[in-house]
Amino acid sequence: MTGLGPHHDGSELYVPAGTPGLGDVVPVRLRVPAGYGETSVHVRYVHDGEPFLAEARHDRTGEGERWYVAEVPVHNPVTSYRFLVDHPGGYHWVDGRGTHHRDVADAADFRLTVHEPGPDWLRDGVVYQVFPDRFARSRTSGDLDLPDWAVPAPSWDAEPPLAGREAAATVYGGDLRGIAERLDHLEQLGADVLYLTPVFEARSVHRYDAVSFDRVDPLLGGDAALVELCAAVHARGMRIMGDLTTNHTGVGHEWFTRALADRSAPEADFFYWTDAGHVGWKGHASLPKLDWASTELAHRMVTGADSVTTRWLREPFGLDGWRVDVANMTGRLGVQDDASHVARLMRTAMAAVRPDLALVAEHAHDPSADLAGDGWHATMSYAAFTRPVWSWLRPAGGTVWELPVAVAPRPAGAMVATMREFSSAVPWQVAARQWNLLGSHDTPRIRTLLGGDRALLEVAVGLLATLPGTPMVFAGDEVGAQGSNGEHARTTMPWDDPARWDGATFALFRRLLAVRRESRALRRGGLRWVDLGPDAVAFLRETPDERVLVLAARAPWSGARLPGLARAGDNLTGAAPLHVDDDGAIHLPGEGPTFQVWRLA
Repeated sequence: MTGLGPHHDGSELYVPAGTPGLGDVVPVRLRVPAGYGETSVHVRYVHDGEPFLAEARHDRTGEGERWYVAEVPVHNPVTSYRFLVDHPGGYHWVDGRGTHHRDVADAADFRLTVHEPGPDWLRDGVVYQVFPDRFARSRTSGDLDLPDWAVPAPSWDAEPPLAGREAAATVYGGDLRGIAERLDHLEQLGADVLYLTPVFEARSVHRYDAVSFDRVDPLLGGDAALVELCAAVHARGMRIMGDLTTNHTGVGHEWFTRALADRSAPEADFFYWTDAGHVGWKGHASLPKLDWASTELAHRMVTGADSVTTRWLREPFGLDGWRVDVANMTGRLGVQDDASHVARLMRTAMAAVRPDLALVAEHAHDPSADLAGDGWHATMSYAAFTRPVWSWLRPAGGTVWELPVAVAPRPAGAMVATMREFSSAVPWQVAARQWNLLGSHDTPRIRTLLGGDRALLEVAVGLLATLPGTPMVFAGDEVGAQGSNGEHARTTMPWDDPARWDGATFALFRRLLAVRRESRALRRGGLRWVDLGPDAVAFLRETPDERVLVLAARAPWSGARLPGLARAGDNLTGAAPLHVDDDGAIHLPGEGPTFQVWRLA
């Protein structure tokens, strides 16, 4: 076992709460275990591209550790820093990836940013993703009047198609009023942010091929149904977010049809063209890619008084923010790169409507280049959470999502290293708002990935509920839904099918999400990892007034003794009792698979 070493993160134990301004001097703290042997501590910060060193002073000593504090001047909008620890055995650097006995690049340096973070409700909430066609039919929906592109599903309980045109065209009949009628379910689960995949009229059931951004699909109930759903969500004190496609439209979109009919029309500048025709997203001709060099496109999408971005955020709708589809490719083609510009435009326009709106980007790989703090508030954290958790918990067999390679379970240390590498590349206030997810409408279901192993599922959900970030649950995961790929995972909710409704899984999600809701440290605290070997990992989430210890194990392991975490006589609460020595050392049990949480007094 590797003991706890020098540590710093961006939480309030180490950095004052709030957003600094240019010219501010911010005290930052480093904690070092007693007996570590350091002879001095400095902070290294970057000022106009040049690194400077400032000596840290000893701040206090207590509970088996020493604290140091140093001042970092905020001279640039994003100021990076890390710690230099002098030691008889050689100097160490401490950055977001840990302690290094060698020189390191700046990529994982800590960051202070003058940009306001996303809203607090995004950080504290639990997001529930709904694919509208598959969630619930309203009681008054009646017979479906399908457009020519659609194929009726054989029944509500029929499995979704695995691939092909039928996967995009099979309509089950869920609608927005059906969602409004099932909001009790979200409250019982513990979710307080409803995120809808696209609701604009389109030519597919996923609706990422919009034919207009000006109206809600009649299949879902039209504009009036969205007004009613937003009102019902807000009446419960919950939030609701939409899904906007800024990278492309559908080939049937009214802008694109005008451009095809008249290449001198203003809409022709909204799209990319070659001698062979228009440019489709990833080569798909049905999804014409938008060219953000067009000022008129920017006006209609974002900056105009009644733009697509802002219209749906205002009454009578009142969405509380957007998840932006394919944000990583928006405004990018060849030498052109307007992605950050688009993000800043959207953020500015949304803040003018309401200051507490959320802007979350879809990004399935390394998002750090797009998360400087002045654009997207956060992204869907596939890279820093989803894939590492899968890589540790998923049994051998099959292939990796989006990669043509076989699965080989990785050790806990690899999972942690991956999480630290990706999260350290963005400001802490961004990492704390990243959407953590075990799966989505684009991935296999977590239950299927884990081979139906309920014990491993509990470990996965436990990590979702206790690591920094905002938990996102794809509707159906909480009742045991299964699916082998993104299309197959878009299952209907089994409201009246006890054979598909797993009450024990629902209870598991409720219990673990409640643990998060009732602990400020799990929502706002820092993060210290403890290496326990390949099959188990522990971490501490801490605020000034609360310390929580989390243990996750995928299999039986040897157990461990953690010194100096508690005092004899402290009251410990959690899933199982802990044995605490007189000197405050904690004994972690070697059982597994298991997920346990303790609040240390």
